[in-house]
Amino acid sequence: MSRRARVQRVVTSGTFSLDGETFDVDNNVWLVGDDDEVLIVDAAHDARAIHQAVAGRHVTAIVCTHAHDDHIDAAAELSVLTGAPVLLHPDDHELWSHTHPARKPDGELSDGRILTVAGIELRVIHNPGHTWGSCSLHAPALNAVFTGDTLFHGGPGATGRSYSDRPTIEASIRNRLLTLPGDTTVHTGHGQDTTIAAERPCVPTP
Repeated sequence: MSRRARVQRVVTSGTFSLDGETFDVDNNVWLVGDDDEVLIVDAAHDARAIHQAVAGRHVTAIVCTHAHDDHIDAAAELSVLTGAPVLLHPDDHELWSHTHPARKPDGELSDGRILTVAGIELRVIHNPGHTWGSCSLHAPALNAVFTGDTLFHGGPGATGRSYSDRPTIEASIRNRLLTLPGDTTVHTGHGQDTTIAAERPCVPTP
């Protein structure tokens, strides 16, 4: 087996809709793995483009960092194409049902759960605030964390819409993400990468 685990980014384009508004968005889809198997973080917009990037490798799981439609709209189709289970934190099941009313996730993310792929571990960190079930994935072997829409280059993700809360996301980031090593690369749900150290000044202290 080859075996150097690595991170691959696929950018897909579509829309995000919530609370009666719709916006055009570009999403980062992350493939974590080696030449034989991968784990997919956030199945956004274009299942076939993501499947093409998988390039025949075994997909261990399709992990949803949260259930906003722009992060899960391709999950059901991608699950059919790859045979991989879709994993989501149960606190986002109601939000998921808005996009996929007839199809439930296959498994649950929980704080501290360990997912393995290509010989490395990714630890689930429950980060409520952007949505109640938002999660990050910390991969110490890659010195990386996948934060979805919880932490971006420039600070916390958006709140102010349904299923979100500003004080909760700020506390979640301070207590669960900013405690990671400062040189940890932050792979975000939209836009460019950053680091934990770069974002520490961007998160208000209580």
